[in-house]
Amino acid sequence: MKAIVKAALLAGAAWSVVPTLAFAQAAVAAEETGVIEELVVTARRREETLIDVPVAVTAVTAERLEATGATDITTLQQSTPNLTVQVARGSNSTLISFIRGVGQQDPLWGFEPGVGLYIDDVYVARPQAAVLDIFDIERMEVLRGPQGTLYGRNTIGGAIKYVTAKIDEDPEFRLRGNFGSYNQRDVIASAKGMIGDTLGLGLTWAKFDRDGFGTNLFTGAEHYNKDVAAARATLEWSPSEALFFRLAGDIVTDRSNPRHGHREVPALNFLGQPIPGGQVLPDVYDTRAGSGDQNLVETRGVSLLGEYEVSDTITLKSITAYRAGETEGTIDFDTLPERILDIPARYNDHQFTQELQLLYTGERLQAVGGLFYLNATAAGAFDTVLGQANLTIATTGHVDTESWSAFADVSYDITEALTVSVGGRYTRDEKTGRVYRQNFTGLVSPLFGNNTAVPGLVRSNFTSTDSYEKFTPRLSLRYEMSPDLTGYVAYSQGFKSGGFDMRADAIITPSSTQGYQPETVDSYEAGLKGYFFDRRLTLNTAVFYAKYQDQQVTLQTPVGATIASQVLNVGESHMSGAELEGTAVLTDNLSANFALGYIKAEFDEYRALDLTQTPPVIRDFANSRVFQNTPEWTGAFSLTYQRDLGDAGSISFIPSASYRSEFSMFEVPSSLDQGSYWLLDASLVWTSADEHFRVGLHGKNLADETYRVGGYNFPQSAGVLFGNSVNAFYGPPRTVTLALEAKF
Repeated sequence: MKAIVKAALLAGAAWSVVPTLAFAQAAVAAEETGVIEELVVTARRREETLIDVPVAVTAVTAERLEATGATDITTLQQSTPNLTVQVARGSNSTLISFIRGVGQQDPLWGFEPGVGLYIDDVYVARPQAAVLDIFDIERMEVLRGPQGTLYGRNTIGGAIKYVTAKIDEDPEFRLRGNFGSYNQRDVIASAKGMIGDTLGLGLTWAKFDRDGFGTNLFTGAEHYNKDVAAARATLEWSPSEALFFRLAGDIVTDRSNPRHGHREVPALNFLGQPIPGGQVLPDVYDTRAGSGDQNLVETRGVSLLGEYEVSDTITLKSITAYRAGETEGTIDFDTLPERILDIPARYNDHQFTQELQLLYTGERLQAVGGLFYLNATAAGAFDTVLGQANLTIATTGHVDTESWSAFADVSYDITEALTVSVGGRYTRDEKTGRVYRQNFTGLVSPLFGNNTAVPGLVRSNFTSTDSYEKFTPRLSLRYEMSPDLTGYVAYSQGFKSGGFDMRADAIITPSSTQGYQPETVDSYEAGLKGYFFDRRLTLNTAVFYAKYQDQQVTLQTPVGATIASQVLNVGESHMSGAELEGTAVLTDNLSANFALGYIKAEFDEYRALDLTQTPPVIRDFANSRVFQNTPEWTGAFSLTYQRDLGDAGSISFIPSASYRSEFSMFEVPSSLDQGSYWLLDASLVWTSADEHFRVGLHGKNLADETYRVGGYNFPQSAGVLFGNSVNAFYGPPRTVTLALEAKF
């Protein structure tokens, strides 16, 4: 209850500053001409201004991203309340996302995210190669809270939309180069234009290269380097005013070296004695890993959008898409030359999706409804190599998913000021999981080329099938207090289906072969959105309370010579909080952006096996568990100073700061948990008078803050064969980048 009151007070305090600001600026508002432009978003699958959407949405335009030197999708974390978007531990381009405490705890195949990622309304089912670099983009949107009605799959925490740029009538060619710290050298080239009266073509190619922030002191290879190539092609055809087609294809190839992490404690052998060379290295970006420096991640996709305007009020839309990807890599948990705890792995996935929509826009009624189908397979294999026991545990399997859903969202203007929206989605998933897990004597199993390994105990060998179905409703009321001020209240429910644990060990945890059940989130939200002082100030606020039921949690507990993995429905939790975002035009040349988020997330029930007991027993751990990747406070503030230089062009200076309070890496607090920290950035950009040329100087993490973004925790106390392997992965250090761009 205290958390709810605190959230309400935060939102109330935000709105209480309005009269003060009005008094301070009333004298100059009439003389100043700078205003905040309305931003159009598609949060409800139709174009609306941000103030009209009864959803908590953060939208960032391409112009803003370019001006601040944003590199990839993780930059959203620094400007969006209650959002965590990070590179997953042990990877270069796998995405981990959390919104309001709900997200993806495990990027292994078969375990699905709680935050949906969409590229031009195409759902991306797997997180590999989803740390999208920013290029050829129109905007990004972050929708907070369950979005199950319109977006469906795995959006119980929210959704992130990556919207690419469309083709304009005027031809355009862009060439951009980024050069900076750690020998950064990026090249992005794009060409777009009409090649006939009805046909448009867009081509973009990008190459991102950077030396490592650290070094593998054992092999001499770069550590935390970047070697990514990407390409995108778009063909748009408008045979008539009523018809529009968009065929798009993309490919991303990541050959960056594996990230093995930094050892946080000295290495110990099974006798508890120090391992030579196993000391903690002074540079957090260095490693001494010996499991290899080869890594390859590739994803590709193609989509076809078709739109038919049947009349002034009815539009039909079809979105057909196919995506696939492969990963070959390794994680050295012990970060040492010896094979104490190494994990070579490979994944592959493919998905086909088809969505049909009908949009209606009438005088008082607006609606969108449709059907969605997904057919997907996620598969993989990995070895758990325990060198001190000359033992390898091989794991392989796949999950096949077939999903159908029907959805609708209808808005009706009861009066000119009051609008009610009612929506719902019915989803049915059918899943088949196949898991095979076996012991081998020897280092590395036949799955990864060691045909001399001696087969041993089969730990799991099962195929299971299950189905899950759910209807998820949404209801909202929106009231327009004035043309520049609206308020809303909303209820929504999110749903994520159950599945099968790809690490299931039928010997240690026999019940894991039965899989786990769906989870749901019921969310209650109220918000205010408004413009003030002749649109020189905008404030968007929201307060929320959510109940999380049948919560799915991945547990990995060392037991003897192996690791017991369980995906369990541990019970219930609740989250409450508040969010504030705004922009203020202070003078004709100076504006400010700010954001603040608060969340209190607590477990009410956390029932799991206590593997320290013999035999293991189920008990409630709620009092000793916390939410992972969910800081209580998040905040951001930036200033933008712009000055017109006449024929010499214009300049802008953008200093910014972002804050995250302390948070835990896992549900069980550990030494890896990250304390609170600030990140300070600044950008200085010159643009020519004709806007054909731009030069930017971008500094990131200027205070050179050292902060963790992930880790693995297998201490000596949990198992003597794991080498006291407690390691961490860190965010980028201070960097400076010179960006040069020509546009014609």
